[in-house]
Amino acid sequence: MAEPVTSEDVYDYIIVGAGTAGCLLANRLSVDPAARVLLLEAGGKDNYHWIHIPVGYLYLMGNPRTDWGYSTAAEPGLNGRSLAYPRGRVLGGCSSINGMIYMRGQARDYDVWRQLGNPGWSWEDCLPYFLKHQDQMAMEPSAFEGMHGRGGEWRIEKPRVSWEILDAFREAAAEAGIPKSDDFNAGDNEGCGYFQVNQRSGVRWNTAKGFLRPIQHRSNLTVTTHAQVRWMTLQGRRVTGVTFFSGGQQVTARARREVVLAAGSIGTPQIMQLSGIGPGQVLQRAGITVVHELAGVGENLQDHLQVRCAFKVQGVRTMNERYQSLVQRAGFALQYAATRRGPMTMAPSQLGAFTRSDPSRETPNLQYHVQPLTLPKFGEPLDPFPAFTASVCNLRPSSRGWVRVLSPDPAAHPEIRPNYLATEDDRQVAADAVRLTRRIAGMPALAKYRPEEFRPGPEIATDAELARAAGDISTTIFHPVGTCKMGTDDRAVVDPRLKVHGLEGLRIADASIMPNITSGNTNSPTLMIAEKAAAMMLEDAHH
Repeated sequence: MAEPVTSEDVYDYIIVGAGTAGCLLANRLSVDPAARVLLLEAGGKDNYHWIHIPVGYLYLMGNPRTDWGYSTAAEPGLNGRSLAYPRGRVLGGCSSINGMIYMRGQARDYDVWRQLGNPGWSWEDCLPYFLKHQDQMAMEPSAFEGMHGRGGEWRIEKPRVSWEILDAFREAAAEAGIPKSDDFNAGDNEGCGYFQVNQRSGVRWNTAKGFLRPIQHRSNLTVTTHAQVRWMTLQGRRVTGVTFFSGGQQVTARARREVVLAAGSIGTPQIMQLSGIGPGQVLQRAGITVVHELAGVGENLQDHLQVRCAFKVQGVRTMNERYQSLVQRAGFALQYAATRRGPMTMAPSQLGAFTRSDPSRETPNLQYHVQPLTLPKFGEPLDPFPAFTASVCNLRPSSRGWVRVLSPDPAAHPEIRPNYLATEDDRQVAADAVRLTRRIAGMPALAKYRPEEFRPGPEIATDAELARAAGDISTTIFHPVGTCKMGTDDRAVVDPRLKVHGLEGLRIADASIMPNITSGNTNSPTLMIAEKAAAMMLEDAHH
């Protein structure tokens, strides 16, 4: 890859953010050797050992080497709590620090995007872009049925560890009416089964490995790490380039064709607002001159909030008591070193389930992440007794929040306010979700382990009590989307070809363009968005 950037270098494409979307975009846009591509990443290289060991996510979130270190504003729906809000700041972005779960969402999600005025974004339209980079090794090709592919850059495998308590939960879910499923990614993810993971032989697979490493010989691609973008440069209504810090110096690079923002649902609206593009009142309050009024920039924030229900058990091993033993932990490390199997290959959640909080829901609106462990809160030690967590989230929250800059300083964190549990429907779904979890825990398949609820606690029973308790024990699953939404209404930021309304030379290709959040983990939908964006950009370049 080419030399460091000097001021006023000219490229065909400048990609801001070498995360999930940015690595794929760099791969696709640099295919033409005549096109000069610059990929900018605020963080460093993905050469930290904990990135590659799956359980290492514990050491990546909150670590300034790999995480931006954001937190939310104090949330009324969480009874005044603020949550840590990890976002990847390293090559590979969130794919370097996330839970490695391969999940597309539901066909209905994309069909609704199309119905909202976004032609070309139905499930049928999007599926080829999921397939284009897929390397599905968790299933046999005989089960693909046109829904899966092999040979792409995005590796998917089966988990390499199993737990008796999770097998029992799956049986209990079936007894409660949630059928067993071996494939959550064929358009309807209803059912209970083990998540497929983005790993290769027990090692994390991120987008830097999948999309950047194979093309690092391309002389027309420049990847610059430790390059934090301050703002974009404009001439009239055209975005002409970006200004960023690199090696202690301020550098401006110019784009002949397009600048593509792939900085994620926090970074992308922040860079837009710092450049004077966004809601006028927000910019003026922050002391930023309004260059282009665009009301939706930073608005429409959606996220999945998980209610972390926890149950003590007896007569079965969980991670809690195994982790207390130094001998067992040493055994985990030896097993991983020798076989790339065992607890060190664990994603944060192994078992998943999709179901409805009540029968009136058209498709499943709840997702479970079930874990053979419990902890008071993320980052704290595991509880000292055998227990499991059944986290359950509302897949389609109606609450909407925002990301807003508070000052013109690019190093200052923006205000992040998801507005969790702000609507009556979201509070009702949270209460219903806890009740359903109790019903599963009460099924015969779990009876021999004598599950005993201790979070939120069996004495909490009314809708109001359950919603309040959800505010006390819930956390984010790290799926912020929607802050530069696609559409044609007055709050839309990009059109269906991902071009920013009212500006030339600027596209957005990350999770911020989602009009509505997808029904599941958001990493692979973000890759699909980038794949589709790259195809549209290459198509436009040849016309």
